[in-house]
Amino acid sequence: MSSQQSTAIIIPARLASKRLPNKPLLEINSKTMIEHVWENAINSQLGTVIVATDSQEIIDVIQRRNGIACMTSENHQSGTDRIYEALNFFDQNQVIEKVINLQGDLPTIDQFALKEVLNLLDSAEVDIGTLVAPFKDFDEMQKAQYVKAECHFKSNNIKARAKNFTRIANKEKMENLYHHVGIYSYRREALEKFVKLKQTNREKEEKLEQLRAIENNMHIEVSLINSPILGIDTQEDLDNIREIQK
Repeated sequence: MSSQQSTAIIIPARLASKRLPNKPLLEINSKTMIEHVWENAINSQLGTVIVATDSQEIIDVIQRRNGIACMTSENHQSGTDRIYEALNFFDQNQVIEKVINLQGDLPTIDQFALKEVLNLLDSAEVDIGTLVAPFKDFDEMQKAQYVKAECHFKSNNIKARAKNFTRIANKEKMENLYHHVGIYSYRREALEKFVKLKQTNREKEEKLEQLRAIENNMHIEVSLINSPILGIDTQEDLDNIREIQK
């Protein structure tokens, strides 16, 4: 079986964004945000692309493009829980071995980033892969919407095990804090283990699901890329992307 046949890219997308209502359906250059993300995933040719959502409107948008979309529960605690439901619905024979969880608010995601996060699973000890990028400065690090990953890279190595994730900027730890990019790769068995774990107190407090994995000693490997992939969390973010993509 080819790696493309045994890999899925699943995009969790829901309408109930508090900061930016109806976020996946907002338009950038005459296409919805979710279409941009879906197109980039398709163009990577890494595997089957599935949009997992709780919205019929999002399903209609993707199906009009002849894409695969799945209705999932409104009650999921996290995007990872949502992609697990979609995976089991579409792959009941368990052909898929590796899953990329691609956030639906990353319209500028590129093929390099998708391949990079998937390649982290080449190491047998890795349960989950993800990406980080340097912060420009401490002012950027302090922005609440940017999640910080604590990683200790050895010289000339762009891969390391994640030690922690937080929303809190810490100047004393600045050299080891990086801008976390919201994209993950999972081995199927690691994804199954993750969704069966109870939410931890820190996960609930900081609203960071990756802390559930860290606190249960799952191995999250990160790869360092040159610059963050622009996500959309606020109206300002959306305006910036629209300006860039003109």
